[in-house]
Amino acid sequence: IRTRWFDTFSNLNCFKGRNLSMVLKWWSLLYVTLALSGGFMDSRQHINCIRCNDVSAFEPSRFDRMKLRGGGGTQLPNGNVSHGGKLKGGSKIKDKRTDGLTISKNADFASWYSQLVVKSELIEYYDISGCYILRPWAYAIWEIIQSFVDSKIKAMGVKSCYFPMFVSKKALHAEQEHVEGFTPEVAWVTKSGNTNLAEEIAIRPTSETIMYPAFAKWIRSHRDLPLRVNQWCNVVRWEFKDPTPFLRTREFLWQEGHTAHATKAAAAAEAFQVQELYRTVYEDLLAVPVVPGTKTSTEKFAGAESSLTVEAFIPLTGRAVQGATSHQLGQKFGHIFGIEFEDQQGVRQVPWQNSWGLTTRTIGVMAMVHGDDRGLVLPPAIAPTQVVLVPIPGKNTSMSSLLPPLQDLAAALAREGLRVEVDHREHVTPGFKFNQWELRGVPLRLELGPRDLAAGRVVA
Repeated sequence: IRTRWFDTFSNLNCFKGRNLSMVLKWWSLLYVTLALSGGFMDSRQHINCIRCNDVSAFEPSRFDRMKLRGGGGTQLPNGNVSHGGKLKGGSKIKDKRTDGLTISKNADFASWYSQLVVKSELIEYYDISGCYILRPWAYAIWEIIQSFVDSKIKAMGVKSCYFPMFVSKKALHAEQEHVEGFTPEVAWVTKSGNTNLAEEIAIRPTSETIMYPAFAKWIRSHRDLPLRVNQWCNVVRWEFKDPTPFLRTREFLWQEGHTAHATKAAAAAEAFQVQELYRTVYEDLLAVPVVPGTKTSTEKFAGAESSLTVEAFIPLTGRAVQGATSHQLGQKFGHIFGIEFEDQQGVRQVPWQNSWGLTTRTIGVMAMVHGDDRGLVLPPAIAPTQVVLVPIPGKNTSMSSLLPPLQDLAAALAREGLRVEVDHREHVTPGFKFNQWELRGVPLRLELGPRDLAAGRVVA
């Protein structure tokens, strides 16, 4: 189940749209159930073992010792993986093809991941270190996450907005603890053409100091609270250590919510509500188990009173990865930027504030947890294409004769709410298509050849 979604189906006879929709939903539910119960890669077991200092947590999980996907992928005692021939040592998969992955996940995790994100068409490298191009496949995944999160936070009463990406030096340095936490990562604009700027301008590492001067203008009365805004944007944090696609980059995409409340209790309730939202993103969309918790005082967000987090676990590295955070800022920024409101008794008060964010790191965590030596493995809920239909022409059967029934099937599946694509390319072979879609992690592939057409069936 872990390595590929639909291996157990060899033939699907006369699939109707409703039947396939139910199959996808059932498998998605089973997969998430395994993840949450500990069956999936033993993530919960790993985390619990770490808490009790049990070094056995870092042994390969039982799923990693299982035979990999059909076609000959067998776990060897040394941790390498055989694909049609024994892998005697090193990290390379012995295969004449170079369009797929050539590095084993178990043998060289870092190199495998670097190859995975490129060959699965998630990113392209850029000529500035730490910056990456998000290809359409990755951005489509991000759009699904965006849509899910945006609908949830709007139901909470959060409004969309957009603030400039530049922040003045004065505003950035207004909160000393905050700026000290970001100083090593701040990128500065110092020139316009050949002219030096009178004052350096920072590119936002986060937007507290950009937004809160405006909050001071917008909040006057208790009737103006709660104030809840969110923006989808990019930020720049000039990381100098080990840039990693999606996980540690100098520019990344995220949503950042900023809110102000009349009471500490209201702010705290929202912070936990957002933490729970982020948990559902990972577990319901990405099928990645996470552990909610609170950051230590040394790890909390610079300037915050406390930081809530959801932490994912990467079994092959033995490390946790911060998934998303929700910060309780208290009243500190309100005092600094003069944010005040008049309560119902006419007394001037400082509001309690939160900030919270989720980034494109989600994509990298999902790829690390689910990916295998054949490529990405996308849970159906997050896959931009959930079902791909591949025609297989024969000597006496042309592509044009296979496309109409496939297009009819695609339309029926789309009416059931599935994301479907018909691969009608004629300049590549069916085998190339199979490998490419598997590399990209599409959950289900349906094939239609001459015999299938005559029998009124498709092969999955």
